[in-house]
Amino acid sequence: MPRRSSPAPEDLHEWVSFEDPEEDRTWVFDLTFLTSNWTCIYGRGCPGVLSEVAPELEQGCCSYGAHFTDKADRARVEAKAELLDKDEWQYAKKAKKRGGPIFVNKDGEIVSRVIEGACIFLNRPGFEGGAGCALHSAALRRGESFMDWKPEVCWQVPIRCAEESDTYGHVTSTVREWKRRDWGPGGQEFAWWCTSESHAADAFVGDRPVWQSCRDELIAMTSKTAYAMLEEYLRDRAGWVPLPHPALKKDRQQST
Repeated sequence: MPRRSSPAPEDLHEWVSFEDPEEDRTWVFDLTFLTSNWTCIYGRGCPGVLSEVAPELEQGCCSYGAHFTDKADRARVEAKAELLDKDEWQYAKKAKKRGGPIFVNKDGEIVSRVIEGACIFLNRPGFEGGAGCALHSAALRRGESFMDWKPEVCWQVPIRCAEESDTYGHVTSTVREWKRRDWGPGGQEFAWWCTSESHAADAFVGDRPVWQSCRDELIAMTSKTAYAMLEEYLRDRAGWVPLPHPALKKDRQQST
């Protein structure tokens, strides 16, 4: 009797791996996400990451502030914040009164302060300098890279590089989409997350695949060598149709 095929998992992704020629490392890339047309829709109807959708607040994923990777990450952002004036940063005065925009919380984590329901660096709708991250806007205004101004996690999301080492010191670095679970238990409470397997199709409207639109971010998170291997692989696969992202498959199912 012919076997009945099992349905494909809802969150099915394709992956590719490369051995790094310069170091003892294996790179693993999430092709399903990187070849998708995901794009950030902040300021264009992004529902945000609260427990209820709230596009009118224009908070994006800034509602809970930023967690810094280390002291160097903190020092870099604090130095850039010193360059902002009141016309660029809505909460500049309040940050100064509170001893700075960044502090160490009770869990020993380096975080940005949260004020009036969102990150202290987030300018709110109605601010004369415009809504959005004050650091991001200032970088663009000066013709500089926002990656040099923002906390690392803020310019990396929704891409994540997770690393594991075996007993012999070989490192496996996995570059993939940032999922709800990466936010901890609170991620499951989000009413919307932009790479989720459901309710996220609105973010998959970019005019280029992620591996091209986020080229600078990917190189910074990996290396020029790793990105070059990925780029060569994808460009050589002419005519290849990548597996659709689960968010798009879910959206098609709901529309039929």
